[in-house]
Amino acid sequence: MDVGLIVFGIAGLLTLVCFMPPLAARLKLPYSVLLAIVGCLLGILMHWHGWVPPVLGDLLATIDHFEISSDTFLMVFLPVLLFETSLSMNVRRLMDDLGPILLMAIVAVVVCTIVVGLALNAASNYGIIACLLLGAIVATTDPVAVVSIFREVGAPKRLTTLIEGESLLNDAASIALYSVLVATLAGGAMEHGRLSVGGVLGAFLFTFLGGGLAGYIMGRAACWLFALLRGFPTAEITLTLSLAYLSFYIPEHYLGVSGVVATVISGLVVGSTGRTRMSPGTFEHLALAWEQFGFWANSLIFLFASMLIPRMMAHAGWLELSMVLVVFAATLAARAVVVFGLLPLLRVMRMSSRVSKSYKAVMLWGGLRGAVSLALALAVIEKDAIPESVRQFVGVATTGFVLMTLLINGTTLRWLIGMLGLNQLSPMEHSLRNQALIIALEDLQERTDEIARTDHIGSEASARIHAVFDASLASVQDAQAAQLTVEQRVRVGLAAVAQREQEMFFDILKAQIVDWRMAENLLARAERLEDSIRSHGLPGLQAAIEADVRYGRGFRIALRMYDLFGWQGWLARELAQRFSALMTKRSVVQQLLKFAHDELGPLLGQEVAQRIVDIHQRRLSLVENAMQALNLQYPSYAQWLQESYLGRVARELERRRYRTMLDQFLIGGEVYADLMSQLNSRWRHIDRHPPLDMEMGAADLIKRVPLFEGLSAESLRAIGRLLRPRLALPDQPILGRGSYGAAMCFVASGAVAVHLPDGTAVELGSGEFFGELALLGERQVTPRVTSLGYSKLLMLSARDFDALLRQDVDLRGRIEVVAKQRMRAIEVWKQFSQQPSPDGAAT
Repeated sequence: MDVGLIVFGIAGLLTLVCFMPPLAARLKLPYSVLLAIVGCLLGILMHWHGWVPPVLGDLLATIDHFEISSDTFLMVFLPVLLFETSLSMNVRRLMDDLGPILLMAIVAVVVCTIVVGLALNAASNYGIIACLLLGAIVATTDPVAVVSIFREVGAPKRLTTLIEGESLLNDAASIALYSVLVATLAGGAMEHGRLSVGGVLGAFLFTFLGGGLAGYIMGRAACWLFALLRGFPTAEITLTLSLAYLSFYIPEHYLGVSGVVATVISGLVVGSTGRTRMSPGTFEHLALAWEQFGFWANSLIFLFASMLIPRMMAHAGWLELSMVLVVFAATLAARAVVVFGLLPLLRVMRMSSRVSKSYKAVMLWGGLRGAVSLALALAVIEKDAIPESVRQFVGVATTGFVLMTLLINGTTLRWLIGMLGLNQLSPMEHSLRNQALIIALEDLQERTDEIARTDHIGSEASARIHAVFDASLASVQDAQAAQLTVEQRVRVGLAAVAQREQEMFFDILKAQIVDWRMAENLLARAERLEDSIRSHGLPGLQAAIEADVRYGRGFRIALRMYDLFGWQGWLARELAQRFSALMTKRSVVQQLLKFAHDELGPLLGQEVAQRIVDIHQRRLSLVENAMQALNLQYPSYAQWLQESYLGRVARELERRRYRTMLDQFLIGGEVYADLMSQLNSRWRHIDRHPPLDMEMGAADLIKRVPLFEGLSAESLRAIGRLLRPRLALPDQPILGRGSYGAAMCFVASGAVAVHLPDGTAVELGSGEFFGELALLGERQVTPRVTSLGYSKLLMLSARDFDALLRQDVDLRGRIEVVAKQRMRAIEVWKQFSQQPSPDGAAT
């Protein structure tokens, strides 16, 4: 076919598509349903277009000559649709409802295949394999139809996530069953003349899990490649487009696993991780670009699929049409079994939160089918090895069923959601909306009055505009019959602050103040804070902010490796990451405090704003205490980290200034390039890590211990050579049962708790020591010691302890005085614990 005619046909279809969204909005029809109707009309006009003008006739003739095969749908359009939808999904929300999604994506496909197969086998003369094949084809909900309709009708976020997640993943299950049944029907091997259930299950698990693994690896590889393409946004966006097709084709044709699952998983990986690896601002352009790609693919796949409907239904008989009704009833019954029968079992097994009855009703009615089912049916028609009667049966039944779901379910879905009230604001959201509207209207009214005065607009015109605002304010205030409680407003405010925090972290990433690893960590922690608020409200936030400043497992392991082997590199990286995170969090929390006071106060009330400010003020104190601990332990390194952080901010401000000057034509491209070269040279030093100052100043710390006061300078130097500084983290065990007797410790700063066998605890502060009794021979009592905060300790091993006491008689005497007092206390405790209780037993 002439290339010019192909371009002419595609351009004509895209021109037609341009007018479909506004027409769908005017007719109040889902966009995909309107596309299906227009596609059917095009399919009819392609055969009777002699009466139309020459240009339109040539266009219809060109479209009629397009070779639309099943591979066109599966290889050209489907990867784009899957990747675009998965790219925009929130992975954490998807994981929250992973149980229901997998149930609907896998179990529902199997149930639908079996129910439809058995119903058709009982109602027709077709064999069980052909009937099961048709069941597998119609079991998949189409991601195009479902996603577009739910976005248009404004369904709740959780309901949209459930339906989108199902429609993304059930294609893999459907195609896996379809492949086995097609091979069987076309003469493939069967086990003893019957389908092997184990073989089908094994093949499905291999293709599904293998596709997920392949997609994850390819998605992570793409995220790694983004680092090499930083600064070239067009190249980064192009890489995502190639990833959509490669993640579909390579697993499908070279690895023998599901390309559908691979494409979905790779899109989820890029959507959740890629935004921190791309150059600043690229992810926003990426989302817009993929929205455009998705619109093109969505529109064209529906038009092409719908144009095939008249041809596939041309030879339909009454028997085939009656089977369409059987398929419609059977699929609805199968879906009802899963939604109302199996879905509640997940809650009983604590694998999912409750799904309301209204959600279940929409999930039942929202199982639309579309281009994917038509593509699979077309693939059956193209296989000459399958009997012609079966091909005719599958083609007609699938086409008729898809039309029924679009024209019946699709057109009534908006009505159903409205009847159930799922597109309505909750009382909390409604009241919050009114309060926000009042603030906005009052502000706009003041600005409008000011413009009227400035531009000398007549008082009568100004008064009429002023009256419009007054009427709107009165109607909103009258509607505020049910006000939010204080606790409800606090929860709404905390959610708003959490959303604002994520936006601020993403802005910091775009400003290149932190690297992508840190940004990824900060964004993940911000999402966890939001999840804690969503699940447990204020108590959840309080627990989350305390956990947020604790030392991570990586830092603890790195510190242990230094204590054992003296490895500084790992610990230096962990320190740099922790300090940068704390600096960033401190800056963000300070801005959140201002946001809560200035923005949430007028909206939710000063009492609510003050409670939110108080909890974030405590969070700020925890962050500053954690930073102070690092400054005390590693003063020189902490100073460089502060310099590096401030330098990154200054570098970004300078970069923005030069970019603004370039955009305003104050400088040319050559001058801009020279300035950027100087900028990179000027700030290069902030990316170089200095040596880690691991020594905590043992000589200075010794002076803080009262036990060492009055000793000679020579004795202090001897002690300093033997003592090993150590930082103890909050709640960290210091001398447990296994290590008791190996060393004694002096508390240079901070405090520790000595947990005695009777359940009591003794707190020791700065200048005190512990562990000396075991070194002096008392090992009957081995208490557990933990740090109460960030404590600086001076550790003395058993061997050095003996050598030190032999050399310094004065120090030995001081330690023995304290040790005798403690030994006496232990003897008293033993005597008391051995006294018989009133019932005759020892206490």
